[in-house]
Amino acid sequence: MQRLIFWPRSCAGALLAVLLAALCAAPASAERGAPGSAATPPAVALPGVPAPSAFRDPLDTPAQPSALAASSRLIAVAAAGAGAVAVGPRGHILYAEASVQQWTQAQVPVGSDLVAVHFPTAQLGWAVGHDGVVLHSRDGGHHWHKQLDGRQAAQRMLEFYEAEVAARGGTATAVASEAEAASESESEAGAALERALSEARHFAEDGPVHPFLDVWFENERQGFIVGAFGLIFRTEDGGESWTPWFHRVDNPMGLHLYGVRGGGPGQSVYAVGERGLILRLDHDVGRFVAVPGDYEGTYFGVLPGAAATLVFGMRGNAYRSTDDGRSWHKVDTGTRAGIPAGAALAAGRVALVSQGGELLLSTDHGASFVRKAGERARPGALAGIAALGENGIAVVGEHGVGAEILQ
Repeated sequence: MQRLIFWPRSCAGALLAVLLAALCAAPASAERGAPGSAATPPAVALPGVPAPSAFRDPLDTPAQPSALAASSRLIAVAAAGAGAVAVGPRGHILYAEASVQQWTQAQVPVGSDLVAVHFPTAQLGWAVGHDGVVLHSRDGGHHWHKQLDGRQAAQRMLEFYEAEVAARGGTATAVASEAEAASESESEAGAALERALSEARHFAEDGPVHPFLDVWFENERQGFIVGAFGLIFRTEDGGESWTPWFHRVDNPMGLHLYGVRGGGPGQSVYAVGERGLILRLDHDVGRFVAVPGDYEGTYFGVLPGAAATLVFGMRGNAYRSTDDGRSWHKVDTGTRAGIPAGAALAAGRVALVSQGGELLLSTDHGASFVRKAGERARPGALAGIAALGENGIAVVGEHGVGAEILQ
C-alpha cells in the first residue's frame, strides 16, 4: 500500500515502526531509540564480512542522486504551474517543465521518505513526509530547504500548549469569583488544551518518528499540514512559523489525518482520516468540526469542489456530497482496491487512481466512474495523480512517474 493505516498509540511502538517502513520498498527513515527500549545487541564480526556502517539520520543526510529516480517508486505528484513535481522515498524529488517529458532530480537537504506535495503557485511549493519533515521550494521545485522537522515540531507543540494552559490557569485564578459564570464552551476549550498538552508530551517523548501525511496551501502564505495521531499545524506566513491546531479539531481520539484540501475561493476546506473521519473547517470560529458520514473505514483523500465534494479511501470506497458535507452518498467506483489519490480536471471531470494500478474517470463531478484504458502502461500500484492543464495528467506509483493526455 502506498498510504499507511497506522495503529493507535496504545499499540506497541514497534508496530508503528514496521508500518512506517512498509510505505516504501526500501525506506530511509528508521525509528530512533526511545527511552526504555531494548538495548541493541553488540555487532558480531565475521571473517571476510565488512562491518556495518553507522546509522545516518535521514534528517541530517541530503538525498542522494539516482539515475533511476524517475522509474523507481514515487508517492505523490503535484502540478507546479505548467509543469509538475513528484516526491518519494529517500528524499527523492523530481521536477518537469511544461512538456513533462524530462524529469530531473532536485537537490533536497534530507533523506527522509516524502509522501505529499502541493504547489499553490508555479514557484512556491511544500513537501512533507516521515520524520515530521516539511520542505519548501521557491523556484518551482528545483531546490528545497527544510522549514520544520519532527524534533522542532514536538518542541513547538510542547512549548505552545504549556504556555496556553498556564495562561488559562492564571486567568482562571484571577476570575475565580466569577467561576459560575464560565460558559460551557470555555470549559470545553480548557479541556481541549489539556488534551493537547498531554499529546504534545507524548510526541516530545517519542521523538521525530511521526510523519506528516499531507499538505495544502490556499495561497502563498496560509496552509495546513496533517499527519499521524492527529498531527495538524497551521501557518500564516508561508511556513516561517507553524502553530499547532490540536485544540482546534474535533478529533479527541487523535485519529490519523491522511488528507487536507480546500476548493476554490469561498469553498470549504476539509480534512479526512481513519474511522470515517471527515472534518470541515468552520472559518467563523477557526476550528475543524466533524461532519457525519456513512463509512467507518479510512479515507485517504478529499476533493472539494463547487458542484460536489468527494472523499475516497480503502477498498474502493468513495462518498459524494452536494450540500457541503451535510449528507453523503456512496459512489460506485468499480474497484475494490484502495484509492490513495484523486484530481479535479476541467469540465466537471474527476480522476482517481487505485492501488491496483487503475485510472478511474468521471465526467459528472464524481457521481459515477469508469475504468480508463491509458495510452501508456501503468503496471503496479498507483499512489498519486495531478491535473496538467485541461486534459493532461501525471501519475506516480510503484514504477515511477509518467504523463498522458486524456481524450
